[in-house]
Amino acid sequence: MIRNPFIADTAPRRRRSAIPAAIALFAAMLATTASGEELPRSQDTIAAAPVAVLTLNLWHDKGDWPKRRAMIVDEIRRLNPNLIALQEVLQRPGLRNQAEDLAQATGYQVRFVSVDADDAERRYGNAILYKTLGSAQDMRKLEPLNDYRTAAHATLDAMHKGVDFYATHLHNEREGGAIRRRQIASLLDFIDDSQRTGNVIVAGDFNSDADSPELKALAARYRDAYAQAHPDSAADPARSTTLNPAYLPAQRIDHVFYDPKRFELIEARIVLNQPRDGVWASDHFGLFVRLRPIQPPESGRRH
Repeated sequence: MIRNPFIADTAPRRRRSAIPAAIALFAAMLATTASGEELPRSQDTIAAAPVAVLTLNLWHDKGDWPKRRAMIVDEIRRLNPNLIALQEVLQRPGLRNQAEDLAQATGYQVRFVSVDADDAERRYGNAILYKTLGSAQDMRKLEPLNDYRTAAHATLDAMHKGVDFYATHLHNEREGGAIRRRQIASLLDFIDDSQRTGNVIVAGDFNSDADSPELKALAARYRDAYAQAHPDSAADPARSTTLNPAYLPAQRIDHVFYDPKRFELIEARIVLNQPRDGVWASDHFGLFVRLRPIQPPESGRRH
């Protein structure tokens, strides 16, 4: 039988030894409660599970696509992101839509967007891959329309209290900062018109540094995940590049932006940056980011 150390005992020695033990146990319980590490997770904690994001420019069907495809499929399965943004997605006669193909191989749903007609033999654009239920999927052609750029959007209801995820690919010419600035303005208008949850994440190939003048309006509202995780990254472009130096000069142009009022950053790292049997996954590297939704005040979470 276990004695209650706070009830008088006829054995004084046992009482004296039990009281410190009880105090130690009580202190341990308080410490455990404060940390929350050993307690069963509440529904709010489960709802606030991290959101993992991968963005990758596929390089359409260049190089050895079957081998590149196998590498990308393996990495998606290994990372198991909740959300994937894909750029330079191609479909043509003899080549199934690459986003649909990758989605089927890895168990995701897919939203592909393009300026090309739905019944065109060749279509080229962006895509979102996701696993959770969504209530909305839409797109916008970005200004200026003659640059043929798009943004894809999906609202995912089953993640936390919902996530609005956007995927895009901006103008590619180095001297095209003014065009990218217009595209960012168009993208932000799209976000304002379409977002439903306030929990906004934007990912893609921006063809520009995250702190460039043309991305200033975006950076004013949302935070650059990689720079937040690696504050000294600008000093070493070779280590932080998302362009594959085997094909292109080192530069970090693929980004994930998030609302710092709604998410806290867990990690951001470059992936798919090693060849396999002499084959690279793409002329870009992938960017993998994990974010933790910030609990709203009504959840009762203490900070």
